[in-house]
Amino acid sequence: MVPKIAVYTRISRDDEGDGLGVTRQREDCERLTDLRGWAVARIYEDNDVSAYKRNVRRPEFELMLSDLADGLIDGVVAYDLDRLARQPKDLERLIDMYDGRKRLVFATVTNDVNLGTADGRTMARVMVAFANKSSHDASRRIQRKHLELARQGKPSGGPAPYGWLKGGRKVDPVAAEHIRAAQKELLAGVRIGTIRTDWQRRGIGHTREGTTRLPHHLVEHMLTNPRLCGYRTYHGEVLLDDDGLSVIGEWETINTVEEWEAVCAVVLERKQKYPGRSLARKYLLSGIARCGLCHAKIRGQVNRRRKPGSTGPKFSYQCSVVNGGCGGVGRAGEAVDEFVISLVLAEQRERAASSTVEEAEPWSNASELADVEADIAALTQAAKAKEITVSTLLQLLPDLERRRDELKVERARFSKKRQQAVSLHVDTVEDFLALPLERQQALILHSLSAVLIHPAGRGRRKFDPSLIEPVWR
Repeated sequence: MVPKIAVYTRISRDDEGDGLGVTRQREDCERLTDLRGWAVARIYEDNDVSAYKRNVRRPEFELMLSDLADGLIDGVVAYDLDRLARQPKDLERLIDMYDGRKRLVFATVTNDVNLGTADGRTMARVMVAFANKSSHDASRRIQRKHLELARQGKPSGGPAPYGWLKGGRKVDPVAAEHIRAAQKELLAGVRIGTIRTDWQRRGIGHTREGTTRLPHHLVEHMLTNPRLCGYRTYHGEVLLDDDGLSVIGEWETINTVEEWEAVCAVVLERKQKYPGRSLARKYLLSGIARCGLCHAKIRGQVNRRRKPGSTGPKFSYQCSVVNGGCGGVGRAGEAVDEFVISLVLAEQRERAASSTVEEAEPWSNASELADVEADIAALTQAAKAKEITVSTLLQLLPDLERRRDELKVERARFSKKRQQAVSLHVDTVEDFLALPLERQQALILHSLSAVLIHPAGRGRRKFDPSLIEPVWR
């Protein structure tokens, strides 16, 4: 019987995404199977996947082991043993398969190692151990190189992040505009999930061709990446130089430091305020409207009694016993929304007309932050010049660093409030309704802290605005 063989191919990096490396491996493996008289049952291909990194799962390798265990294939052919395994534990899993089925065959293009024999397994273990050490040494050299590049403010290579052209130094004007627009939406109250859905629908933010899914965390990173304001990062953290100042990269920026800090402050604030909670809502006044009798929060709900084609209300705001309310107040949602929107837009127009145009005042503690950073740099330089001892330096630095970090957080909050004030402005009802729901709610909350809905009595009644009580800020 002709053995049914699995051909396994793998390459660690394929920046272009064309798969040429695994294609060459496959062709060489197929020639070897022809020479041996074996039949190729299936090609298992892990392109652009590391075999050295412990936290990386190779889906095709796992599938191949599963098929071996189930008896669907009779052996494995790979271009080289290190294509299969660079971690001893992965090799041992493969050896266990060959221990259980003595008739399994094995071959590689580059050497003559047979996992079916004791000598072959010993040789394979030695080769994988050396391959593992080689990967470890290469990883250490690469990390050292990346750290050196980071300290110099240079890009570390690889595909350019979204927002920059190939090479990572020049800004992509179209992508940069998408990032700025999304940040403005974020400051105005729109959720990252809403932005992600919109980007995915419009095909924005995909850094590689063929990518269809846009993860939430990736969109968050694109909007809060320290690279946006020029900060160089290393292992996800903003890198500081010997003077304790942020290292500035050699590329064009998309945001100012103040703009970037404001966006980061909004994201962090939401995570701290609503940990693990979805902020998605379907109705404008959900969580804002309150019952005029018991003052419990009122949420919108679909009008299930409405018949198709009917002109009745599509939804209502109902005080619910389930949510801790009295259940004594309910009102057609559309009329309440229209009334509240008109009130809020009128109030904001009146406020804009009566306010005088003044130049935005700068952050009051900017000079203190500059002084603290200068003190940190001076102490560090004094320690280098041996003017003070390291012990003295380590006694003085913590308080200064703590104050520096507090001031940076304060500056971020100041920038966030100033930019949110600019974002929260709409002229017409049409413009208001065209906004995402989260931004509409942010506009409402900018003027109102709550909306009290008072009972209207039984039976159908004409909408009475006097029973809707806005609570102004």
